[in-house]
Amino acid sequence: MNQIEGSTCVITGANSGIGKAAATEIARMGARVVMICRNRERGKQALLEVMKDSGSSSVDLILTDLSELQAVKDLAARLADEYPQIDVLVNNAGLFRNRREVTAQGHEMTFAVNHLAYFTITLSLLDTLRKSAPCRVINVASNAHRRMKLNFEDLQSEKRYNGWKAYGTSKLANILFTYELARRLEGTGVSANALHPGVVATSFGRAGNGLLSAIWKAASPFMLTPAQGARTVVHLATSPDVEGISGRYFANEKPVPSSTASMDTEAAARLWSESLSLAGFDEDPLPRRESVPA
Repeated sequence: MNQIEGSTCVITGANSGIGKAAATEIARMGARVVMICRNRERGKQALLEVMKDSGSSSVDLILTDLSELQAVKDLAARLADEYPQIDVLVNNAGLFRNRREVTAQGHEMTFAVNHLAYFTITLSLLDTLRKSAPCRVINVASNAHRRMKLNFEDLQSEKRYNGWKAYGTSKLANILFTYELARRLEGTGVSANALHPGVVATSFGRAGNGLLSAIWKAASPFMLTPAQGARTVVHLATSPDVEGISGRYFANEKPVPSSTASMDTEAAARLWSESLSLAGFDEDPLPRRESVPA
């Protein structure tokens, strides 16, 4: 049994991998799925494949560059206008960069796409999400967050850059953001949960150097398929078992403990404040309430 039929689900990074697999399954279950993709040709091809594989024509495609935060805000405005009811928001788009790159706005690319885009689209859609309650925000994180700690003196990795560390800390940011969002949304009917999809055989590892690509290719037969990796996303989006559950980290469709660093409420509040500034919000659209436990 699912609770998604007739609902609207927005999925970022839906042109391949976990996002595409989740889009296919959720569309098959009867939801209208809005696929957010960057590349026009890949997006169109993915749209056709999702419609074919799901047997659903209720699938839409919107193109945007999630590394550009103004584009993310424009996307949120368009979504709010075209889809006044959004029942599920899946923040899935992510990337890995072996070498440091920056966006047009000067943000480090991994942090911008993997965290700031999640933060920006969610906060920009708050009015729609609250009006749509009960609804669900699902943030695709990773066990790569373990053994990581945010360095607030160098969130943009300007002093020293390591691709895996940048990726891992961005996934830690996802979980800190999820927990803080859940605290601030308590009582609104909007839930927020994060998840580890497992180690999935996608194009992710190809973004590394030659050695990484070779290791990834060799290990791929032993990894999860995108459909297997999408199971926890689909579970959080559709299952009645998680109705009302918020502020948790899931793996294999079950809540599991995240790292000690991810539970740091002071770090979560500081990350929220820093993210507001980096994303260019003039004011906090969801202030922390004194009645919410820190």
